Order: sequence, then structure tokens, then C-alpha cells
Amino acid sequence: MLQPLNAPVKHGLAAGETARPERTDWTIDQGWAHYSTQEHATWKTLFERQSKLLPGRACDEFVQGMRELPIGADEIPDFRRLSDVLMKHTGWQVVAVPGLVPDEVFFEHLANRRFPAGHFIRKPHQLDYLEEPDVFHDVFGHVPMLMNPAIADYIQAYGVGGLRAQKLGVLDKLARVYWYTVEFGLVKQKDGLRIYGSGIASSASESVFALDDASPNRVRFDLERVMRTRYRIDDFQETYFVIEDLDELLELARIDFGSLYQRVQGQPEYEPGTVLPTDRVLTRGTGHYHDTKRQGESA
Repeated sequence: MLQPLNAPVKHGLAAGETARPERTDWTIDQGWAHYSTQEHATWKTLFERQSKLLPGRACDEFVQGMRELPIGADEIPDFRRLSDVLMKHTGWQVVAVPGLVPDEVFFEHLANRRFPAGHFIRKPHQLDYLEEPDVFHDVFGHVPMLMNPAIADYIQAYGVGGLRAQKLGVLDKLARVYWYTVEFGLVKQKDGLRIYGSGIASSASESVFALDDASPNRVRFDLERVMRTRYRIDDFQETYFVIEDLDELLELARIDFGSLYQRVQGQPEYEPGTVLPTDRVLTRGTGHYHDTKRQGESA
């Protein structure tokens, strides 16, 4: 089954599903000079499509980060140039990897402010579907937000927390926090809800669905609630969790998750589309999109 690009998973798969590179940290040379004219053209197609969709949809911090980075339509960005700018602003760098990496490698990179990005780009016939995140998702979707100090600190804290959660055997709980924030998070701004999650920002269809469609729920973010909520990896999200501002993520980075893991372990889990009586609902979705698909599958 193909995994849609609106649901990239950077970790959680078994080591060895991507060929192991020679370096122990799984990094490789980006090989920027070896990208073909067609590969740069594919980047341009994706970049221009998203650039038309995101004004009035992406959060201010995403727009600012994109403006300040050497990212443009005409060519796949050079990770070295991105890293030069990131290092000066937030101490991050972008390192190339061949694809999905083992959990411990992923967390180790994040804990040391290295963002592992796939160096390959999808084929022209894969503009909307791909099995794993490529350079467009990783760079266009994630890197602009790494220019923001709150996101920069939060993702580093996630890397540190991931190493701990892995040892405690509760990685699935922490992964849901990453999923519903870094990948598929929405944030309140003065002019309405905006996208900060990279899985939305890099997806043409989900950029529209997440903000405009009547189907999904939009619910105020609650940490324990999110840790108990499953997510969709095969389609659009049924629920989006909304934070008040990006500084809220810094508060999450300061929490001792140890006691949280104990509280949620063994507690009932929630399906992606569930709305609880205790939820602070911003938009109660109709569920029409996913209900229609489920009816079609069961027919």
C-alpha cells in the first residue's frame, strides 16, 4: 500500500527497510550536483503548486522562514547552504539520509539539532503519492519552521524525549505528539487558523482539506488526549489539534513525560475521529469524507 505524502512517517519502521549506508549515523552526501534537469523540474512543479496554495493558509513563521532561507522554485535546495543559514539562526543543520532511518538514529540527530532529510525526489508520476518522505516534504515542509526558535527547541527536545521513550517502551505515545504537532498541527493566529505542520504544508490536497473542508474535527490541543489518540497514515487526518501559539510547544518541551507515560499507559485509546465531551471543540466535523470512503470500502 502506498503511503500518501500527507502522512509521512520519518521513524517507527524497522531498521534495514532502507539499505544501510556506510556511515554509522546513516548520513550520506546529498550529491547536489548530480540532480538531473527532470528532478529540478519536479521540485519546481511541487514548489510552485504549494506556493500558490499557502498564502493565507501557512502560519506567519512558516512564511518568514521560507523567505529567509535559500529555497526557491528553480532548483532543489543545497543542504549546505540551508545549514549555513539555519546554524546562524537556531543552530540547526540539514543532513542527507537515504530514506527512512531507525528510530534511535532519527532521535539522535534531532537531539543534536541535525534534521535528517531524504535526498531523493519523487518521480513525476508520484506528485501526490509516495512510500516515504522525500526532499520536497522534508525541506519545503520542515526546514522553514526550524528557523523559528520555539520549533527549533521543541524538535530538539522531542529527539531527547524519543531516546528516553524508546527505552521505556512507550514510543507510540510520544510519536502521536510529534504527529499531531510537527507533522499535522494547526495554530491560532489573529487572522484565523493556520498551518504549521509539515505534512499539511507539503501536501496540496491536505493544505485545503485541513482548513476549509467541513469533514474534519478541529480540537484544542491537550497533551494527554493526543497521546491516547491514534492517527491516520493512509489518508487525511480526521482530527486536527490546534495550539494557541508556537510558544505553547516550548511548555511541552519542559514537561517531565515520565509521569504522563504512567498515567496514559493502559488507558483506553481514541480513534482518529472521536470527539470527547471534555474536548474544547473549535469545529465539529461532519465526518463526511471518511464516512463516504468507509461506506465504499464495505460495499
